[in-house]
Amino acid sequence: MTRPPIRPLTPDALLDELAETVHATAVPDEGALRVLIDGAAAARPDRCADGLVERLRGLSRGVLRVSAWDFLRPASLRLERGRTDPDAFYDDWLDAGALVREVLVPAAAGRPVLPRLWDVETDRAVRDARVRLPPGGVLLVDGPLLLGRGLPAELEVHVALSAGALARRTPAEDAWTLPAYERYVEEVDPVASADLVVLADHPDRPALQTRA
Repeated sequence: MTRPPIRPLTPDALLDELAETVHATAVPDEGALRVLIDGAAAARPDRCADGLVERLRGLSRGVLRVSAWDFLRPASLRLERGRTDPDAFYDDWLDAGALVREVLVPAAAGRPVLPRLWDVETDRAVRDARVRLPPGGVLLVDGPLLLGRGLPAELEVHVALSAGALARRTPAEDAWTLPAYERYVEEVDPVASADLVVLADHPDRPALQTRA
């Protein structure tokens, strides 16, 4: 897939352009626009999501941010192969079915969504009230390893790190996850598949690629 040249931007200009792209994207009838913001924890897709929330609200859009970390499976399933198994992290941690059923599908239909499902610290279900986005609202879902799972969305953003930057910025206690991200690159190739790619090796000097 051919992509336009990489465009260096300041961090603020990057977020401004992402917000304008989201704002210009067509919304499902009577539902919310669904945006996946994908990236390894070290790439801080959550920080990108936070910046978009502020800017989209400034554009008078209703916004709900949902973290994939709040849709993990219970520990009995998630850690069945051990606490540091990279293949389990890739295959078993995210409850993708629940994320589709409780968040992504109802958002597009204008129905209330569940903002959180599971508290990893207590290993218990969260009893949050459901939230209804206004027509034309924006749902942001951020987290790692989101693409290639068939999660329905109108826009996919991938915050990319090179292998070297990912290794440097991943805490030592989380280094066991690195093979999962290597597998992700090989099997999904998120840089090629995402609509928008943020190149984040240098957080103070990011760059943007958009699908041709």
